[in-house]
Amino acid sequence: MPITLRILTLLLPVLSTTLAYGLAYLVSTFFFSVTISNPGMNRDLPLLLAISYLLFFLSRNIWTFISLQWLIIGILYIGNAVKLSFFGGPMVPDDVYALRSLLLILSGWQRLVVMGALAGLAGLLLFNFQFRRRGAWLSLALLVALGLSLILYPRPIVAALDKHVGNSVWDQRSNYLRKGATLYSLQETARFFGDAEQIPDKKKAVSASSALLADSLVHKPSPARNPRNVYVILLESFWDPLLLKDIQFDQDPLGPAFRKLWQDNGHSTIMSPVFGGYTANAEFESLCGFPVVHDDVKFERRLINAAPCLPTILEEHDYDTVVSHPNIPAFWNRTNAYRRLGFKTYWSKNDFSLDDMNRGFLSDASLYRQVVEKSGQRRQPTKPVFNYIVTYFGHWEGSNLYPRSESRPQVIHCLTECQTPEIESYANATHYKAKELMAFIDELSLSDPDALIVAFGDHLPFLGGNFQGYVEAGTLAGARDQFTPEMFLTYVSTPLIVIDGLRGPVELGNLPLYQLPGKILELLDFGQPTIMSYAGSNSGAGVRPLWGVHFINATPGDIELCKDTDPSPTCEASTAWLDQLLTVGIDIFQGRQYTLPLPAGAPQLAAAPKTAVVVEQNKKQIGQ
Repeated sequence: MPITLRILTLLLPVLSTTLAYGLAYLVSTFFFSVTISNPGMNRDLPLLLAISYLLFFLSRNIWTFISLQWLIIGILYIGNAVKLSFFGGPMVPDDVYALRSLLLILSGWQRLVVMGALAGLAGLLLFNFQFRRRGAWLSLALLVALGLSLILYPRPIVAALDKHVGNSVWDQRSNYLRKGATLYSLQETARFFGDAEQIPDKKKAVSASSALLADSLVHKPSPARNPRNVYVILLESFWDPLLLKDIQFDQDPLGPAFRKLWQDNGHSTIMSPVFGGYTANAEFESLCGFPVVHDDVKFERRLINAAPCLPTILEEHDYDTVVSHPNIPAFWNRTNAYRRLGFKTYWSKNDFSLDDMNRGFLSDASLYRQVVEKSGQRRQPTKPVFNYIVTYFGHWEGSNLYPRSESRPQVIHCLTECQTPEIESYANATHYKAKELMAFIDELSLSDPDALIVAFGDHLPFLGGNFQGYVEAGTLAGARDQFTPEMFLTYVSTPLIVIDGLRGPVELGNLPLYQLPGKILELLDFGQPTIMSYAGSNSGAGVRPLWGVHFINATPGDIELCKDTDPSPTCEASTAWLDQLLTVGIDIFQGRQYTLPLPAGAPQLAAAPKTAVVVEQNKKQIGQ
């Protein structure tokens, strides 16, 4: 090969990297409003170029190299921009565990694009490389060395990068914009291997448990009542559109009946761990009484053991435990997760008649009706039942926004034009969710008047990328790092309805979702101690942890935000309490369960007899 042509060939990665990076930068900026900073580009582009040269020397020919390089850059930069726009945070290694569920939820061209990108990446990685040249072997050795370094020596790498380029645990968006996709991905991959949750040893687990027990609130049980049915209803994306302050609707989307019932509940709310998605994390908190603090799905890889959660506890007291969700059963690993939480029956998509659909989503009205019908057909219909219902209607569906059937026409309109199309679409969807919920509650009040009914929204709705609808309405800022403490409270708070049978509505204030199952057991007048009270201690009042940050809302109107820098004494105390709670949670759900069964004299916390059997089974499985 002539020397001039060889030089031009060797310069090819510079040209292709620059073009691909520039195109990805423009797409991220103009389509998703995600712009990597100039310092970030100065760090990121040389690193991407170095990796591109390694791929270049490994590739069979120029065209396969360009195909592989552009595909990787597209996934890294545009994929991160999409996730930042939708959920406020970039891609992290844990997203690999959610990949199956992502493919299940996508349809049409979106699924084809993702599957095509993954298939293309796998094919090019398998068949693109050749090892006939000395440079190829050297490139392979360097790539393997890079990968092994991230796996074997993650903590020194993370410490060095954190020192030189910084890291804010609570503000991952800014981390990404300061570093760019390549550097951010390498740094977070190292952090993934270095900061993997450490399973606590017996001393650490028991110490955390003892500290929590000493701080636990002691509730005097009420006189025992006859067992009664329990209905817990998780409402998909259910929120109050009137909190969009600068948007005026021609009528109240939630309707007067729901508004009246919510007022009777003192406008109680729950504080959810998630925004816009990841419903399974809200499910975990509402069933197990421990907070979720990571940007991943708890059901996927952080729920390994069978655990004494709410279904297990109620089953031990002779309840039938039934969970109903008209979605694909394996979505978010629910089949395994529900079994580990103690549900004996799981009714999923194939168990329901799909007779009233809003495109791909079964209506709430049909779901409620069929749950009641199926409950009456149980083998032992005289037993009390714990009916946990996860609705599906009200889910955002891309270009279809919040789809409704023809039988649910548009009745809510913006008085002035709403720039964000999701706003009006969502207001109409939530109107029908509230209407169908009220019809179900009215039916239960007649057929099962002493039932305990709990209904809550799992998270706020998606209203356009970068919180577009919320920004238009003056409700939230366009990025989490710009949120005020009050905005953080809005960001997580959804309506909570509790009807304690014949006692009527119950006011619970602004409750962290992970404290809800303990409240349910109190309302059922359970005198036995359970793990739920771990989270119900004095130090946990109003504490809502999120990814990398938590805030305290113990007193209405007094919100204190606790970041990873300059903590106040109050934040230091709540951080210590959270560390203890999370340590016990890791031990129960992932570890050797040293903290189960609990001390017999612990206030409201000793395990029930059958729970001890579950614990022994888990210990045998993990080799203790």
